[in-house]
Amino acid sequence: MAKPVALAVAAHPDDIELMMGGTLLMLGKAGYDLHYMNICNGSMGTDSMTRETVIARRTEEAREAAHMLGATFHEPIVDDLDLYYDRVAPRKVCAVIREVQPRILLVQSPQDYMEDHMIACRVTVSAAFFRGMVNYITDPPRAPIADEITLYHALPWGLRDPLRRVLRAGQYVDVSSVLSVKREALACHKSQKEWLDVSQGLDSYLRTMEEMAALVGRMSGRYTHAEGWRRHLHLGYCAEQADPLSEALPNDSFVCQEYEDELNHGLAGPQS
Repeated sequence: MAKPVALAVAAHPDDIELMMGGTLLMLGKAGYDLHYMNICNGSMGTDSMTRETVIARRTEEAREAAHMLGATFHEPIVDDLDLYYDRVAPRKVCAVIREVQPRILLVQSPQDYMEDHMIACRVTVSAAFFRGMVNYITDPPRAPIADEITLYHALPWGLRDPLRRVLRAGQYVDVSSVLSVKREALACHKSQKEWLDVSQGLDSYLRTMEEMAALVGRMSGRYTHAEGWRRHLHLGYCAEQADPLSEALPNDSFVCQEYEDELNHGLAGPQS
């Protein structure tokens, strides 16, 4: 029997490692076949290199990171800042989804500090929705699939939406046991560390990641280091109660009941 597949899709080289890498590693340990795709090629992540040089360097760094995570690497499709919700990007991402047939799809937050992140999320969510439409032609062409797919949104970098509100997770994954490998995968992105040191003042790229994982761990109330997720609405994707992430990691994750209760608030109507 073929292994179940988990596909992580994000905007830029290093986005997966920052907010999704620990969960990918845990799913790999649980028997999942892992796949990794950055939609953008990292072309703007430099203050000194030419476009061609930075793309080549960041693509090679991403390949190395994907290998560190035990994941199959899929090529980026556009330059940084050239990602739009148009006819082009969803067709290319849908081709990957149809090809690898993921049971779990890890995507970025719909609310994030950078437009590329939010558009990458929107493109990927749509591409997954289009997966079974027989008249939707992907690039390259791939046959439609009918398989269920469950989507999970990562927390945004900084854990806040663009209006500064803290976003909490609906599910938490304990990544304490794989934090060192998550760090090694992130460390592959040497050029991005250099760029962030200059452009955003992150004097310790790796330490910032670990601090954020520790903060999410504190949010969970259970784990030392964690990654947080919000499960996407099931309509058009899977059964209402489908939660393969929890099934794969029964001892290393949990669903926050308070979050679930807040989601369902008001469905029963006013109380007498």
